[in-house]
Amino acid sequence: MLESQRPNPFAMAQEQLDQAAAILQLDPSLHTFLREPMREMHVTIPLRMDDGSMRIYRGYRVQYNTARGPAKGGIRFHSAETVDTVRALAAWMTWKTAVVDIPLGGGKGGVVCNPKELSPSELERLSRGYIRAIGGFVGPEIDVPAPDVYTTPQIMAWMLDEYENMVRHHAPGVITGKPLIMGGSQGRFESTARGGIIVLREAAKQLGTALCGKTMAIQGYGNAGQHAHRIASGECETRVLAVSDSKGGIYSARGLDYAAVSAHKAATGSVRDFPGADNITNEELLTLDVDVLVPAALEGVITKANADQVKAKIVAELANGPTTPEADAILFDKGVYVLPDFLCNAGGVVVSYFEMVQNASAYYWTPEEVGQRLEAKMTTAYDAVHEMAQRHHVNNRVGAYLISVQRVAEAVRMRGWA
Repeated sequence: MLESQRPNPFAMAQEQLDQAAAILQLDPSLHTFLREPMREMHVTIPLRMDDGSMRIYRGYRVQYNTARGPAKGGIRFHSAETVDTVRALAAWMTWKTAVVDIPLGGGKGGVVCNPKELSPSELERLSRGYIRAIGGFVGPEIDVPAPDVYTTPQIMAWMLDEYENMVRHHAPGVITGKPLIMGGSQGRFESTARGGIIVLREAAKQLGTALCGKTMAIQGYGNAGQHAHRIASGECETRVLAVSDSKGGIYSARGLDYAAVSAHKAATGSVRDFPGADNITNEELLTLDVDVLVPAALEGVITKANADQVKAKIVAELANGPTTPEADAILFDKGVYVLPDFLCNAGGVVVSYFEMVQNASAYYWTPEEVGQRLEAKMTTAYDAVHEMAQRHHVNNRVGAYLISVQRVAEAVRMRGWA
């Protein structure tokens, strides 16, 4: 799908909120307040290139709602980044922190760039330039960024260092997803995927089955997608038949070995042309006959045009906003059990919150402690969402919104903001 054909992600986020607000009979003024970001920053970042020329990059930081705590959300480096995408992601992060009941709000940031075209030194200068531009508006008690699409622990380390140079003291809690040596948390890098697999496992139990022996297709083979492949196939004995990245996908009826596919991608830059597998398109992957479909790439990929062709029994959304509202209705009518993004991929922000707690106390947990706490948060959140959806006879996304919007709205109301 061409970028110009994708639905507006912020309009999607607002439509999803509107549906929940109608069921909750939310006060009109409160509903209006929750439909828009509380504040946003548009910045320009001058970057000196290695050849001595100068380029200007655009960046954004949106703090959607901070009624429940400091804003929290990742930073994307992507050539197709738009302010509406950042607004939508900040909104979804607001609902995400609320549904897993951690004391944070929602934020998001991004820079319009193609990091693959930048040298390591140019990428470092851009990372430092971005944090300098927004540095006066972030901090451990204000807004805490993290990695997202095409940003890494190394980029977070550069940003942390630049921020600490600005404030002239150590402040590890200003950014999460950092390298362990700089105050990162055990389990953070795999946390989005692990949280999603925990929710998927609980959903399978609820549906009277198990993941062992089931088949899966994963669209998006970045951090979340690769870890989902590793955990699902290695720990849950799920057969991953297809995976894809931005250049296309591969399919094998026998199943794909995680270590071999990951090594192939590392060596070639793509999963395409993996020995023993057939090349397929991203669009074809979405409609494969598998038990579980995991969209783990970008927003707006399951739409009214292809939702009726989805054959999976469960859709586990590791990406943000992969399913449009029109597609949601089609999948619900078909009996597809959708695990919505801001529940399914909340493991990342949960462990980011754990990282903030560890930074604040200067005491760090073992991988086992992180895993146990993540397990408790994700299972509790899933149970609450499933129960709410069943009570109101709605899909899981609406059930999750009902919980989140209630919690955020109550905090806004108690503060007297609306």
